[in-house]
Amino acid sequence: MRRPIACGSWPSPLSASGVAAQQSRLTQPRVHGSEIYWLESRPAEDGRTVLVKADAGGGIRDLLPAPFSARSRVHEYGGGAYSVWDGRAFFVNDADQCLYSLDDSKPRRITAPGTRRYADPLLDVARARLLCVCEDHTAEPPQNFLAAVDLAEGALTPVVQGRDFYSSPALSPDGCWLAWLSWDHPQMPWDGCELWLAALDAAGTPREPRCIAGGPQESLFQPRFAPDGRLYCISDRSGWWNIYRCADGDLHAVAPDAADYAFPQWGFGMSAYAFESAQHILALRIADGLSSVVRIDAERGTRSLVTDRYSQIDALDAAEGVMALVGSAPDAPAAVVRSRGDALQVLQRSGEMMLDAAFISVAEPLSFATTEGETAHGWYYPPRHRDCRVPDGELPPLIVKCHGGPTAMNGDGLELKLQFWTSRGFAVVDVNYRGSSGYGRVYRESLKGQWGVRDVADCIHAARHLVARGLADPKRLIISGSSAGGFTVLSALAFHDVFQAGAVYYGLSELETAMTGTHKFEAHYGDSLLGPWPAARDIYQARSPLYAADRIRAAVIFFQGLKDTVVLPEQTERMRAALKDNGVPVACLTFPEEGHGFRRAATVTAALSAELAFYSRIFGLQPADALPALPIDNLR
Repeated sequence: MRRPIACGSWPSPLSASGVAAQQSRLTQPRVHGSEIYWLESRPAEDGRTVLVKADAGGGIRDLLPAPFSARSRVHEYGGGAYSVWDGRAFFVNDADQCLYSLDDSKPRRITAPGTRRYADPLLDVARARLLCVCEDHTAEPPQNFLAAVDLAEGALTPVVQGRDFYSSPALSPDGCWLAWLSWDHPQMPWDGCELWLAALDAAGTPREPRCIAGGPQESLFQPRFAPDGRLYCISDRSGWWNIYRCADGDLHAVAPDAADYAFPQWGFGMSAYAFESAQHILALRIADGLSSVVRIDAERGTRSLVTDRYSQIDALDAAEGVMALVGSAPDAPAAVVRSRGDALQVLQRSGEMMLDAAFISVAEPLSFATTEGETAHGWYYPPRHRDCRVPDGELPPLIVKCHGGPTAMNGDGLELKLQFWTSRGFAVVDVNYRGSSGYGRVYRESLKGQWGVRDVADCIHAARHLVARGLADPKRLIISGSSAGGFTVLSALAFHDVFQAGAVYYGLSELETAMTGTHKFEAHYGDSLLGPWPAARDIYQARSPLYAADRIRAAVIFFQGLKDTVVLPEQTERMRAALKDNGVPVACLTFPEEGHGFRRAATVTAALSAELAFYSRIFGLQPADALPALPIDNLR
């Protein structure tokens, strides 16, 4: 029998330190022959990212010795930090941003330290060079271009230049053709970019490059050559990111579908489809927020389900009948999974803790009415515990979670950080507000010019929807978010009176400085979300929570990395000081060694513990945990 215990007081099997220890981030799976490679970011090693290999028999070993860490910082968000070929690996080292080769776990530096950063390394075997994206910080703004790096001498030669941004170089199997993506300010790649193709001469110089698809209103993703030399890519020209074959100077849909087969290109090295053979494509399909893997017959234009075991898939690769993916399910945390035939084999999990099913809160899909007669989406997680239940007459506190981006999308995969709350008696709703990806271009673009308005409205309507259903306490409503989601949190608190508390992880509060003083990749992001600068200055000011801080009555806790180059620490400090002066209960934790996104186990532990302590103090909860003392200004 489950005992009635006040929400927030349930003894959870998930401690903050236990959750932190299970947060290894698995990314960029690659199939090469019978071997699977991936990157593993480990909080227990202060966020060091290790290149890992699984052989055909399932034996797993680290390839990258400490203190090396494979991480690119191009566009600040990085990605695309390694590639492999015939047992040899190439990677970008975090500490110096140089390219290295890796043979028998012995790194050898290829490029000299300096002002350059690299991403998307691609081996050009015939010419003994790496093709890659280079970002040169000699001057401001940095210059981005495609480059060739000689493997023997490390000499760098620009290959394609003149545009603001480049990504995704792809080389044909015979080494005679090079494809890539490029775009210019004020575009973001998920708004519009271009696919280019050029023949390479004997020296590897592109000849007569031509744009074969794309533009300001067409987003392209992952150009890739099939084994037979034909070029494919993903385009959203139909309103959905679908797979196309490039032929006769145009794109031809392979298997049209009202679903998305790609992600917003926030980082390099992203992969959502691969070739099982010249005719068959294995692809990630996202529909209604749920992922699956399908097999597409490129000649017949047919599609069949391969697996829907992992409903949240972050990356996929395949070659010669072997597939690898990083995915999670409602009852399984993120894992690297290999597939041969119909068999799925888990190679590595994000953590070894296996939560008893009786404690797992399984996501329930949620669609609800919002402003302007539209519908928004999310995932509802009820409180869940093997031994406890919500007492009669009590409603659980609700945490409304706002993802970042704001173009990201949250699925229903098992996330221990979220289960940390539901196993203590909190309800959670993870909102995929308008502007999120995974629901087609129209939904993704519905936030244009409306950032801080529609995303906020959707979070508020999600809370009200659950309150109306008797699933949440209207007097204990919390809103939490990171980065762009932190801006949504502060906007909800500054311009509406719905929530009683908020948690802001490295969130934006003042838009003029944030949008005009940020790094190159996001320098014009505000043009789309708010309006062109400086013509839309009034909008930037009107929607900045900092200038409406005197309207905030809810309690707020902030978390900020002092090495953050995306949301500068001064933003958080100004907002904290404004709330303190306004008499609002406010707390702030800063972390000297963290940047944008927390990677260290100690940081995750401290942040989760402080957030729980904050809510406990604000709402008078009696947690079963021994929590640290937390200074809160203005708490009476």
